[in-house]
Amino acid sequence: MLEFLTSFWRPLIEILFIWVLIYTVIRFFQGTRAMQVLLGLIILVVIFLAAKFLELNSIIWVLSKLFAVGVVAFLIIFQPEMRRVLARLGTSMSGGFLSKGGTIDEIVRACDHMARHRTGALIAMERDVGLKSYIESGMMIDAKVSAELLLSLFDPHTPTHDGAAIITGDRIACCGSLFPLTQMSDLPTSVGTRHRAAIGLTEENDAVCIVVSEETGRISVSVFGKLTKALDLEDLKKILEGLFKPVENKNVFKDFIEANRKLFQFHGKNLQP
Repeated sequence: MLEFLTSFWRPLIEILFIWVLIYTVIRFFQGTRAMQVLLGLIILVVIFLAAKFLELNSIIWVLSKLFAVGVVAFLIIFQPEMRRVLARLGTSMSGGFLSKGGTIDEIVRACDHMARHRTGALIAMERDVGLKSYIESGMMIDAKVSAELLLSLFDPHTPTHDGAAIITGDRIACCGSLFPLTQMSDLPTSVGTRHRAAIGLTEENDAVCIVVSEETGRISVSVFGKLTKALDLEDLKKILEGLFKPVENKNVFKDFIEANRKLFQFHGKNLQP
């Protein structure tokens, strides 16, 4: 009886695992430049299986050689995406978010002022994956986070206005940093450089990017390559608290999902900077 159950459940678990893996990979690459390459690889695999079934030896030989070289090509083409996957896996394994407390209040207060006065801003908040390379590309500050300091950094008359500020813990590590722009091709033309930079950075690691639009004064947040629509101050604070505050009660998971509901409503065509 035990043998029968083992023989029944083992294939079921394997099939379920493979299905979840394939589904996750497709969802992960959806909307990125790598999606077209992934679809091409899937088509080649389908052709290879059909050739095996029909015993078309010449096609099998050509595709076998192509796949042998394709392993190296896959690692090169998907290198940024693979780095993101490993970074997310390490984040989920390590658990724990940093506690921000007053830091969040200062950031929200600064965003409120900049949104009302339509001052453009890009703020990156470091989490488990370090941002050292980006910190070194900017102007080192190492000062405690305050709304007044953030407002001065993004003042239109300062040379640091167009760059990004990076926050590590409760301190502003640097300002004027430059981030890689996302290569997503399905973003609307209304998405500006700051928003593309925010998506580009969060595609590579688990940082949180806050963007204030200079044209509209709207506030957006990007996490894991997903950009929210316009946020009010209450939503912004809930999202940041859900991402950074430690577990304090048994309902924290439910609160986190509710607070970050808008993070998972991204749709390229309806995106508003």
